[in-house]
Amino acid sequence: MSDVSMPGEQAQELLETLSDWGTMVTIIIHAGSVFEFKGPFPKGKVAEGFYNLSGPVPGLHGHLNLKQVKQIRFQDKPHRGRESYAFVFENADDEVIFKVFLGRDEKGELLAEQKQRFLAMQQHYQ
Repeated sequence: MSDVSMPGEQAQELLETLSDWGTMVTIIIHAGSVFEFKGPFPKGKVAEGFYNLSGPVPGLHGHLNLKQVKQIRFQDKPHRGRESYAFVFENADDEVIFKVFLGRDEKGELLAEQKQRFLAMQQHYQ
């Protein structure tokens, strides 16, 4: 598992980039429940102190308080015996706010272009 991370101040820039990566999996864990959204991470814009997601309907929408993001950790650990990579957005208490996992093709394999981009970005912060 990686201990590489980028500063939270770069959250908006990363999210704007991810909106062009194609299908991904966004996971939110709250009160013992796991919510998943599979699809492109939506574009957003800053208004009234939040990064407002405004993708197509149906799709992921929301209002992210980016001031709460202390760091974005590069997670690269196997999940159910398969390689898996995610951007983990964490607050000042090192609690997970949400995760964005790389997408997979119809055979369940990671999308190669996303993996290359993730690994290059991770290498940049090592």
